[in-house]
Amino acid sequence: MVQTTLIILTRNEIEGVRETLKNIPFSAVDEYFAVDYKSTDGTVAFFEKHHIPIVHQKNPGRGEAFLLAAKKAKGKYLIFFSPDGNENPNDIKKIIALCNNDNDLIIASRFMKGSRNEEDNELLKFRKWANQLFSLAVRFLWGGKITDTINGYRGIKKDLFQKMQLDATGFAIEYQMTIRALKLQAKLVEFPTIEKNRIGGNSHASSIPTGIEFLYLLKKEIAIGTRFLKK
Repeated sequence: MVQTTLIILTRNEIEGVRETLKNIPFSAVDEYFAVDYKSTDGTVAFFEKHHIPIVHQKNPGRGEAFLLAAKKAKGKYLIFFSPDGNENPNDIKKIIALCNNDNDLIIASRFMKGSRNEEDNELLKFRKWANQLFSLAVRFLWGGKITDTINGYRGIKKDLFQKMQLDATGFAIEYQMTIRALKLQAKLVEFPTIEKNRIGGNSHASSIPTGIEFLYLLKKEIAIGTRFLKK
């Protein structure tokens, strides 16, 4: 049985891929592949050169990439990793260890004691504060002690992922995943991660549109309750 599947999510991330690929512990997982959305900067050619299987994403959206990956993966656990420089590939082994402890959802937290957020050295931490507010809303509405409900660096049981009936197609997919895990009373665990600075280019997530997307999803999840289970 395939226990763990590592999924590398890319869209024009050649600089990050070049830097992080050498540090990814491929031998620690049972299966791995990249999900790429129409990269034009050499990312796909780089994967091909290094014999990394590629799933080509046709429709846009980070949520779409998650859903496509879950359909293709054979592992009991799915581990999502973005090679943009923010996420430390050494944490993949930590996620695997927590998977082996039979946790349902494992999140690398940028806000726990011992962690680091990319904005920690800045005076105005708009992205960090927004993330913390969205997590505060989740704790107020559905309980739990999750400090980082949004970070996409995570592992999840595939059967739980499928049970969630996720339908967010954009950057709110991780937020929806965390909320529905709490609704289902799944076993959630976090560990502190050191978020580094991006290696190349800007984030594909614009702050204001992404924030609006999260607010819309939050409103929807309040209204829907657990009726997603009836789909």
